[in-house]
Amino acid sequence: MTHLEVAAEIRHGVLTLARRMRAGRPPGALSNNKILVLGHLHRRGPSTAGALAAAEGQRPQSLTRVFAELERDGLISRSRDALDGRQAVLAISPAGAAALRADMRERDAWLAGALGGLSATEREVLRLAARLMEQLGD
Repeated sequence: MTHLEVAAEIRHGVLTLARRMRAGRPPGALSNNKILVLGHLHRRGPSTAGALAAAEGQRPQSLTRVFAELERDGLISRSRDALDGRQAVLAISPAGAAALRADMRERDAWLAGALGGLSATEREVLRLAARLMEQLGD
């Protein structure tokens, strides 16, 4: 198999799993973009809107409404940058961290149930593949 064929197979598997995990989310769950923003702030700490958008491959304008809704709902806070007062710094709030943990728990529970149908060897292969995919993504 060529690298291109392997890449296509991995892409298809990742997208199928991601689609299934999104479909299993309950009504009223946070949007994918809100999870993206909360996850970024949780992993990397406070950030400007522009830096966050760039790191996630988005344009700041496409996340403006998401930032506003997260702030309105108390899931993020906005403060002035100490070095450049013209810029705002976004940070995840305790409520935002709790919402993110709840979302991750739901998806982890679904995935744990799905993994139950696999052998111990298959689960270990997927665990190792997850580490490699994270490495590729970084």
